[in-house]
Amino acid sequence: MQGSMKVCSRGVDGAGAGGGGGGGGDEGTILYYGGAIGDWTQRIASLQPTIDQSVATMYGRLPGSNNANSNASGVAGGGQCHERMKIGFCTDLDKSVLVNNFEKRGWNQVSGDDDWHFYWAGVQTCRNIFSVDSGYRMHDNQIINHFPNHYELSRKDLLVKNIKRYRKDLERDGNPLAEKTESNNSSGTRYLYLDFVPTTFVLPADYNMFVEEYRKFPLSTWIMKPCGKSQGAGIFLINKLSKLKKWSREAKGPFHPQIAKESYVISRYIDNPLLIGGKKFDLRLYVLVASFRPLKAYLFKLGFCRFCTVKYDTSVTELDNMYVHLTNVSVQKHGGEYNTLHGGKWSVQNLALYLEGTRGKEVTDRLFGAISWLIVHSLRAVAPVMASDRHCFECYGYDIIIDNALKPWLVEVNASPSLTSTTVNDRILKYKLIDNILSVVLPPDGVPDVRWNKMPTTDAMGNFELLIDEELAAHDEAQNNSNSSSHAKSSRLGSRWK
Repeated sequence: MQGSMKVCSRGVDGAGAGGGGGGGGDEGTILYYGGAIGDWTQRIASLQPTIDQSVATMYGRLPGSNNANSNASGVAGGGQCHERMKIGFCTDLDKSVLVNNFEKRGWNQVSGDDDWHFYWAGVQTCRNIFSVDSGYRMHDNQIINHFPNHYELSRKDLLVKNIKRYRKDLERDGNPLAEKTESNNSSGTRYLYLDFVPTTFVLPADYNMFVEEYRKFPLSTWIMKPCGKSQGAGIFLINKLSKLKKWSREAKGPFHPQIAKESYVISRYIDNPLLIGGKKFDLRLYVLVASFRPLKAYLFKLGFCRFCTVKYDTSVTELDNMYVHLTNVSVQKHGGEYNTLHGGKWSVQNLALYLEGTRGKEVTDRLFGAISWLIVHSLRAVAPVMASDRHCFECYGYDIIIDNALKPWLVEVNASPSLTSTTVNDRILKYKLIDNILSVVLPPDGVPDVRWNKMPTTDAMGNFELLIDEELAAHDEAQNNSNSSSHAKSSRLGSRWK
């Protein structure tokens, strides 16, 4: 059943990999997503069968008949509809996928100095609008496509810092999510459920800690990335400490004075990536966040794989060949093997079919469940520090690598994923992406209004699928608790997620 939520009547501990349907009234009910793998609808219970029942209370359900009334008015707090008004839009990007979508809705383009209602802005414009110095105050019929401090998620060093803090907080609270286990590579312990980011250090601050870790595994390969750049700029691989020291000396030289001030992250390189046709690839997935508090997030089902143009080779001679190691289209399009027809891309649906045929459906389902799990907890990690202004929404580009054991790793998150179309399929996908974003973040009458409860109908979500809605989850839990005192235990456990 596409785009719908089912309820499993078995607790997590008793749930098998296949998990059954069943009624919603049994003790310890778990909310999860039903449907085929291509629809990104794998429940978390099958992914993490040992977590207690409380974990699942953080996942919301899709709005259905029970809360249809909350959407009927279009605006929270009453049944009054807006008079039909002309919507003015602004955009910093001259992209047809944006402008065509806005004009299709009958909107008029205006400048930032005019009375606009919808702004698809660059990150710097967003910072200027929210700057204390600007003195700009948005009214209830204005929304913008970035959160003021989105960089807590999209800057590589801050993302790592927030995830580390999140894990430590859970560990301190005795939460089962923070359970640890012995690592397979003898590097001590690792988090059993929250191990989705490669070992990472921030340079130059963590240089000594990195050296200590490197010396435990002197044959390991590491990847260096500047914290504030994107599209593969400034990235390189090292497998010798001497190369890092050489870089450090050169970076502080007279020819590169600016690099000395720039922070880098250095991460353990995933040197056993899943290969298809002998080539490395990663996933680009689009995640829409309508609110961080309460957290409301959606996953776009039409993501894609980005392939390298040269077959994967870990030999020293190929260590500096970015066509082997970096999947960024901005890098690969300059290679001689780049195919302009398909752009080195493959749909997520094709990947799922390939994996089901080569690895089996059960492990494929588990992989996509783990990807959803990864995204949700990366968002939870930044939610406490994110300025969740009600005028804001944001579409993030998640880059994920899958290793040959079918374990997903979060590489980075982009606050401004490219809307440039390199192929015909690209243009179709990105047009649908923008169209669906507008349908999710706007009330049913299509007029931006921050008073709306941000609970779109299933039809309005299009190719988006609900990942998490803490408001709905809390409502469902409260409703279940009021229906039966037998839910008292799960309520106490679930309160950890409030």
